[in-house]
Amino acid sequence: MSSSRSRVALVTGASSGIGRATAVALADAGFVTYATARCFESVADLAARGLPTLPLDVAAESSMVAAVAAVEAAHGAVELLVNNAGYGLMGPLEELSVNDVRRQFETNVFGLLRMAQLVLPGMRRAGRGRIVNVGSVGGLFTAPGAAAYHMSKYAVESLTDGLRYEVRDFGVEVVLIQPTGVRTAFIDKQISTLPDTGDDGPYAAFKHNLAAGARRLFDVPVPGIVVSPERVAQVIVEAAEAKRPRTRYKVGASAHLLPALRRRVSDRTWDGLMARQFPATEGRSGRVAVASDGVGRGSEPSPGAA
Repeated sequence: MSSSRSRVALVTGASSGIGRATAVALADAGFVTYATARCFESVADLAARGLPTLPLDVAAESSMVAAVAAVEAAHGAVELLVNNAGYGLMGPLEELSVNDVRRQFETNVFGLLRMAQLVLPGMRRAGRGRIVNVGSVGGLFTAPGAAAYHMSKYAVESLTDGLRYEVRDFGVEVVLIQPTGVRTAFIDKQISTLPDTGDDGPYAAFKHNLAAGARRLFDVPVPGIVVSPERVAQVIVEAAEAKRPRTRYKVGASAHLLPALRRRVSDRTWDGLMARQFPATEGRSGRVAVASDGVGRGSEPSPGAA
């Protein structure tokens, strides 16, 4: 997308984390970058830095239509859409509300699709454009305890592949970013979604160990397993500026290693690996003991860190 003129980008979910870092990085790279967020006050400081800002809730049709219309009124078309807005549900599938899972898909999947639908007519008229979907390495494997989140990221994989093929003849490129775990407040928000069913439910030990394991992973981040939002933003800028971008960009060493491992081992072997990392519920082997450090000493799976 290199050009001597200003390039126009719209970033969803710019209130924090990857979205905020991406909005700043794109602006620094010379893009006229619209930083958008459901909570408009959360991007006020970006406006003070000179970035145009807009309210945008990717689960609300009128909000999405208004945001795209505002950018097109000022510039003719959105040239770069960064579909970043998203969040994660955590908890055993039996206990999750189906309505909560639907809301997860409204934001993580249908919001991406609708934003693409809204910007594509302008991109087609201009004969160029780029859509960057922020997925996750968690779209390539499933860690029990975060299956609802992984389900949505699997869907983003398919959405991106289908869209890329369908719009390629219009001069529009579609790219998928697949980060590993990212060092943001995301994991705390994800843990907060665990269903509260008390200490005596069948999944009580599982949920305790799930939260402890997730915090352990992110509290002492290991390079390559957990990356910074700024690192992901750098890759998004690379994808935005490449003359011929790759279809997928993995970010972090484990974004390469974990999917490769998952492909090479059987389902049962994978389950065993998950069990050693994130011990879980009462089961055939008896009660799970929870150590004083919050780490279970039993058998079963995990959260989605990515």
